[in-house]
Amino acid sequence: MPPPAQRPQVAAMLLAAGRGERMRPLTDSTPKPLLAVRGKALMQWQLEALAHAGVRRVVVNTAWLGAQISAQFKDIFSLQPASSMPEQLSNRYSLSICYSHEGEDFGGALETAGGIARALPLLCPPTAVGASADLFWVLAGDVYAPDFVFSPAALARFVASDKLAHLWLVPNPAHHLRGDFGLDASGSIALALNLPDSDERARYTYSTIGLYRRALFEPPWCDIASGNPLGIKAPLGPLLRAAMDHGRVSAELYDGPWTDVGTPERLHALNLNPPTAQP
Repeated sequence: MPPPAQRPQVAAMLLAAGRGERMRPLTDSTPKPLLAVRGKALMQWQLEALAHAGVRRVVVNTAWLGAQISAQFKDIFSLQPASSMPEQLSNRYSLSICYSHEGEDFGGALETAGGIARALPLLCPPTAVGASADLFWVLAGDVYAPDFVFSPAALARFVASDKLAHLWLVPNPAHHLRGDFGLDASGSIALALNLPDSDERARYTYSTIGLYRRALFEPPWCDIASGNPLGIKAPLGPLLRAAMDHGRVSAELYDGPWTDVGTPERLHALNLNPPTAQP
């Protein structure tokens, strides 16, 4: 793997604005991404994975108790120096963090597409140049996937494609057996499918991890102005399904440990028995 300085530089958006209603009462005083999983804040696992992959910039959107998130992680996140790694080398693996405070700006979360549209000027600044200038990672701050790798090879494949998004899908967990999207692996590039309810083909759950092009959040796919100055709330699903209907969303299966930490029971189980790769 090439060192971070030699990899395409794209930003990542870490979604951390949700209220976490199903996680109450734990989230009455603590935002869900700061709940502890195996001794670390849940979103710290994602920040560490991004830093290891050489990602340099992260945008974190906040709403509910968002000031706690920015107070804890501030504007720089660095990996702790390992005993076998000189500190000057470890410092190369650090992230600059900026925040999109939806709660402060609009009184609440803007949902996923609305939040990404709000953050677009930070994710894809006008000064960015190159083939990857309009690309970015998206991941959720309340999902535990400790072995996921934000692969430079996956990024390179996405750069070379004409797709608007590339999604990582996972086997359906017990609480979401219906799944979200189908998968057609018959071609040279596997496509995510927007299956009608009557279609009996297998569906998989969207892991919340994906690569995106800015164009998905612009016309004709999205009518929200860049920067979302009006604070329009909009879900991501309809944009993805429209793009899938035009063959513009690729996907692959991820079978590593993955947990949607959505309830106190799941959080407790996760801390007692960390998951292994799914069958």
